[in-house]
Formats: sequence, structure tokens, C-alpha cells
Amino acid sequence: MFASYRPILSLLRGTAFLLAASGLHGLLLPLRGQLEGFSTASLGLMGTAWAGGFVTGCFFAPRLVRRAGHVRAFGAFAASGAIVALLTGLIINEYVWILLRAFTGFTMAGAFMVIESWLNEKATNENRGTVFGLYMMVTYASIMGGQMIVAGGDVRSASLFMITGILFCLSLIPTAVSTASSPKPLQDVKLDVKGLYANSPVSAIACLLVGIANGAWGTLGAVYGARIGISTAEIALMMSLVVVAGAAMQLPAGRLSDKTDRRFVLAGAAFGAALFAILIFLFEPHSSVLVIVLTAAYGAFAYTLYSIAVAHANDHASDEDFVKVSGGLLLLYGFGTMIGPLLAAALMGWFRPEGLFLATALAHLCLAAYTLLRISRRAPVPIEDRDAFKTQPADRSVTPEALRLRKAEADG
Repeated sequence: MFASYRPILSLLRGTAFLLAASGLHGLLLPLRGQLEGFSTASLGLMGTAWAGGFVTGCFFAPRLVRRAGHVRAFGAFAASGAIVALLTGLIINEYVWILLRAFTGFTMAGAFMVIESWLNEKATNENRGTVFGLYMMVTYASIMGGQMIVAGGDVRSASLFMITGILFCLSLIPTAVSTASSPKPLQDVKLDVKGLYANSPVSAIACLLVGIANGAWGTLGAVYGARIGISTAEIALMMSLVVVAGAAMQLPAGRLSDKTDRRFVLAGAAFGAALFAILIFLFEPHSSVLVIVLTAAYGAFAYTLYSIAVAHANDHASDEDFVKVSGGLLLLYGFGTMIGPLLAAALMGWFRPEGLFLATALAHLCLAAYTLLRISRRAPVPIEDRDAFKTQPADRSVTPEALRLRKAEADG
């Protein structure tokens, strides 16, 4: 039995190092930028640049991979990530960091598309579900592990940037020495916004708005924590628990949506996320325990929304359109993550650090209101005609290749 998983173990090891590097670097930059006195607008632009680079990578990385091959392309992406991480430690300048974050987003998209297409081809119908589950476990554990490295280091020194570079380099070793054959060429990514909206207006708008909220939090959550005075270790824990709480709540929320109109669950979760965001904005908690509890509760609602939106869209789509629809929604989510950091940075500058939650609350309230409006305009899909809910990773480190892996797992 163990032998059937050997072809993917090197890929999972490389994924673990890559995600740990990404998690560490993504948390380190806003914390160090905050200490260096970078403006909130600049810190927000770093998130926008990362998202822009990632979306661009989803479109253009397949062409690079087809030209160079999976192994060489992945090595180039991982090495580029290491170079960028070291440059950010060498050149402490907000404008340079914004530019470098765009390159990081592009290289991460390419690296993940290589890994996910490779996993998809090496998995069999018998073990595909386990492979997908292992991949998700590695994803969440590695991101959280990378973020927690910040808690044990000195943000003011160059050591954490060096560790990030080392992790990026370590990620290319397992695939470089693997004897597994390369998978088939990557497919080009296409986006049909008009078709996505016609299929499910709620899902299209939801993914854009959820991207705005999650992009704002993912980029500026650490800045919020630093400005209200909680410790670096507590910030790392707060950022990790938000995603973990959302991952844990996906299945219960999804099962509930299987039994009723998914749009009611979508609107309810959006209201829940908005409620906790408004509480934080109004009451300005500074106790680290209270902040961590409230943000985790926020994450439990906010990070379930993407999966429910995708499930609702797939209720209206045919099976053969799963990848096309889900991939398009993912790119809309990516466009949202480009907008969110800018909106949140503006509100944090106009009000106070809690302005971050005003930005997310506005996005979630708009989502809830639009969903309720659509409920009155369109009848729900009968329960017997739906597919069962499937969890979806809702991080920015998700590419259309991950969706193809998820589709193959569901069909197998």
C-alpha cells in the first residue's frame, strides 16, 4: 500500500518546503515593513502586487512549463522565489518590495501548477481521494508552520529572510532528484466572465467579494496585529488560526448547504463574518486572547464562503464544465484579492487599524444582500439534482490545476 504513494512523496516534500517558505515570507514582509515605517498604502500594494502576479502566472506559466519541462520549470520557479526572498532582506525599500512581490506571486503560481498537475497524473483512481487529502493537510500545516517560524525569530534581522531563501531552495531538491516521469503539458487558462455570471450570478459576485475580504485580511492582518500591540508570536498564531478555523468549518457548513438552498447558508455565513468584523471595528479589542478568539470566529465564517459559492455554481453547471467554471471563479477570486488590500489600506489610514475589518464587513454585507436579492429572483436547484458539497481550498495559493486534481478525485 505504501508503495502506491511513493511517486508523490517527493512532490509533497517539495510542496511542504515551498508552502512553509511562502507562509513565512508572506507574514514577515508586513511585520518588517511595519517596523520600517512603510505606509499602509504601500503594505496594501504588496498584497495587490502578489495577487496580480499570481493571476498572471496562472495565465502564462503553462507556456513556460511546456517550453522548459516540469522539472526545469519548477527548479526555475523555486530558485526565483529564493532570489526574491533574499533580495527583500537585502534591499529594505517599500517600492522595491512591491515590485518583488509581483514576481513572487508569478513564481508561486507556476510552482503550484507544476506540483498540482504532477500530483494529478501520479495519483490513481484508488488513492486519488487520499492524495488530495494529504495535499490539503500538507498545505495547511506547512503554511501554519512557516508562519510560526516568525514567532521564534527576530523580525528586525536578516535571518528570517535567509531562512525563507533556504526553504525555497529545499523545495526544489525532492523533485530535482526524483525519478518519476514528468506529467502531460499544462493546459492554458481561459476566463469567460459573461458565461460565469450567466451560470450563477451569486457565485460570480460572491467569489469577487470573498476575494476582496480575504485579500484584505491576508495582506494586512499582521499589520493590524502589530498596530494594536500584540506580540509577534500572537500575530503568527492569529493569522494561522483564522485559516485553520475556516478549514475546520467548511465541512459542517457544506453539509448544511446540501440540505437546503445553498444561498441561505452563503448569506448566513457572510452575515456571520460581517458581525464579528463589525464587533472588532466597534469595540477595538486589545487583549491578545480576545483578539485571537474574535478573529478565529471571523475566519470560521469568512473562509467557508468560497467553497459554498463554488458548490452553488456547480449545481447549475454540467459535470464536464466543473474545471472551467471553478477555474473561472478562482480567477475572479484572484482579481478580488487585488482590490481588497487597497480598500483596507485606505480605511486603515482614514480611521484606525480596525478599519481593516470595516473593509471586510462591507464586502461580506454586500455579498449577503446580493445573495438575498437573488434568492427572490431564481428558484433553488432541487436537492436531488445537486452534487454533494466538496471542500475547496480558498487560499491564494490555489491554481486551476488544483481544481483539476479535485475534479479527478471526485470522479474517481
